[in-house]
Amino acid sequence: MKTLMMAAAAAVVSAGAALAQSADTVIHAGTLMTRADEAPRSEVSILVRDGKIAEIRDGFVEADGAEIVDLSDRFVMPGLIDSHVHITSELGPTGRIDAVTLSDADWALRGAMHAQRTLEAGFTTVQDVGGRGVDAIFALRDSIARDELPGPRIRAAGQSLSVAGGHGDGRNGYNEVIAAALHDPSICNGADDCRRATREMIMRGADLIKITSTGGVLSNTAAGVNQQFFDDELDAIVDTANSMGRYVTAHAHGKDGIDAALEAGVASIEHGTYLDDESIRLFRENNAYLVPTVLAGATVAEYAEQVDWMTPPQVAKSKQVGPQMLDMLRRAHEGGVKIAFGTDTGVSKHGDNARELGLMVQAGMTPQETLVAATLNAADHLEMADEIGSLEPGKYADLIAVDGDPLSDVTILENVAFVMKGGEVYKSE
Repeated sequence: MKTLMMAAAAAVVSAGAALAQSADTVIHAGTLMTRADEAPRSEVSILVRDGKIAEIRDGFVEADGAEIVDLSDRFVMPGLIDSHVHITSELGPTGRIDAVTLSDADWALRGAMHAQRTLEAGFTTVQDVGGRGVDAIFALRDSIARDELPGPRIRAAGQSLSVAGGHGDGRNGYNEVIAAALHDPSICNGADDCRRATREMIMRGADLIKITSTGGVLSNTAAGVNQQFFDDELDAIVDTANSMGRYVTAHAHGKDGIDAALEAGVASIEHGTYLDDESIRLFRENNAYLVPTVLAGATVAEYAEQVDWMTPPQVAKSKQVGPQMLDMLRRAHEGGVKIAFGTDTGVSKHGDNARELGLMVQAGMTPQETLVAATLNAADHLEMADEIGSLEPGKYADLIAVDGDPLSDVTILENVAFVMKGGEVYKSE
C-alpha cells in the first residue's frame, strides 16, 4: 500500500512538473486577483504558454527553461478593458481643420501612437465606437492583431451612423464645397437608407454598429441632445445588424433617444445622461449595458471654461451636459443597471483612461464594482468573455501590475507599472 501511495504521489508531481516545463513564462504575483468579483490571493504563480494562461498555482514555482517575471511585491490583475474609445483622434484646437486636411493614413498613424499609450496605461482591449478615417481604424485593428504594432486588442465600429445634420455628421458647419467633399456613407435618412448604411459599414469591416440616437455635445450644431433617429430607422438598423451577426450600441443623452434605442433592442447605451426611472426599467428589461463615460463629461465641462477653440454650440452643450453625468451614473447604479467601463477617450487624452475609475467611485460605486465593470462586464459587453476579463486557464495572458491595492484606492490604476498582453511584456517599471 505504501509503495502504491508513493507511486501515485510521484505521478502527480511528475504530471505537474511536465506542465510547468511546457510554460514559456512564469509570473510570481505577490497578490493576484484572478477575477474582480472574487477576493485576491497571496503568493501565486501564473504559468503562461503560447500567449495564454496554462495554469495558476499557489506559491512561487519555477519551470525548466521558462522566463521568471518577478511581481512578488505587486498587485496583479486582469488587463483593463475600455468599451468606448476613439483611438484615431483626440479633441484639440486643430480638430475641425484636421477633418479636411488629414488622410486615412494620417489618422492611422495617430491611432498607432494613441494605441501604444493606451496599452501602456494598462488597457489591453478596447472598443472603438467611431473612428476618424473608417479605413484607418480597421487597418489599425488588423495590424495590431497581426502583432505588427503595439496596442490593445480593438473591436471597431468604423464610423457612427447618423442622420443628416445630426451628431456624427462631420459636414456640420462647413460650406457646400467642403461638405460635398466630406461625403459620408454612414449618414442615412429613412429606414431603407439606414439598412443600406448598416450593411455597408459591416461590409467594410465593422465588428458592431454604433449609432447616434440623439444629439451630442461636440457636434458643431445647435440641435440639442434629444432623439434624432426616428423609431422606424432605429428598428431598421438593429434588425439589419442583428441579421448580420452584429449588435448595435447607441450614443444617447436625451431620455427620449435613450428609451427609443432600448426599445429598438440596442445592446448598450453610451453616455445615458438624462436617463430616468423608466429608462432604468428598460435597461433591466432588455438586459442592456450602460457605458457611462463620466470622464468625457468632466473633460468637456473643464474645456468649456478653459479653452478658446471650442465652437459656441460645443461650449453651450458642454456646460449643460457634462456636469450631469456623475448623478446619472449614481442613479443608474442604484437602479441596478449593468455597467460596462467606458471613457469616450479621444475626448479626454489617450492614456488617461483610468481616471474614469475614480469618477465612478465618486458616483457611489465601490472600488471592486468599478473593477468588475472594467474587466468582467466589459469583456461580456465586447462578446469576449471566453478570452479576456479574468485570469483563468485558456484565456489570454492579459494582465497588469501596480504598487498598492486598487481595491482600497482605484486611482492607483492611473499609474500601472507592468503590462502584459497575450503573454508579451509591453511595459515593466
